[in-house]
Amino acid sequence: MLDASGIVGTWDWYVTRRTVLFDAGAAALLAGDAGLAGRELSGPAATAGIHPDDLDWVMAGMQRAVETGGVILAEYRVRGPDGGVRWVLSRGRAYLDAEGRPLRAHGLLIDITESREEGQRYVANAAAPPSADRVVALCAELRALAETMPSSTLRLLVDLILLEIGGATQESGPLH
Repeated sequence: MLDASGIVGTWDWYVTRRTVLFDAGAAALLAGDAGLAGRELSGPAATAGIHPDDLDWVMAGMQRAVETGGVILAEYRVRGPDGGVRWVLSRGRAYLDAEGRPLRAHGLLIDITESREEGQRYVANAAAPPSADRVVALCAELRALAETMPSSTLRLLVDLILLEIGGATQESGPLH
């Protein structure tokens, strides 16, 4: 079922340790090697698969997003081992410690190549427009509740809603 939704991987960013942990799908896309799944990676080893033209703005946007906490949405290109380019939507949440410092972020990658129009990109987080903020916050709460349920259908539906919100935000202009 997750394959049909385009979900291809998950990531965990341990901000205080400056490392990321990918599952096999995310490791193949972002690190360029599925064999790196389950290993803590940092620096170029963790971002080797991100398209060079997107790497700087993606990393700067992700850093800003984790500093404020909340929802993270980023759409960018990755290069496959065959040299082909795919578009992914990275959707996650960043957590702050009690003093408001970045602590950890985690999320998933969705392959959006089939529905992607060339040239537009964005990173969005809690600083999105107020109406989108409210909807994203409510969806995030619903997603957290869905995590406690045995069925993954509700989690998938909420992720699809968040993907749609990202598309609507993109139509009103890039957030980078």
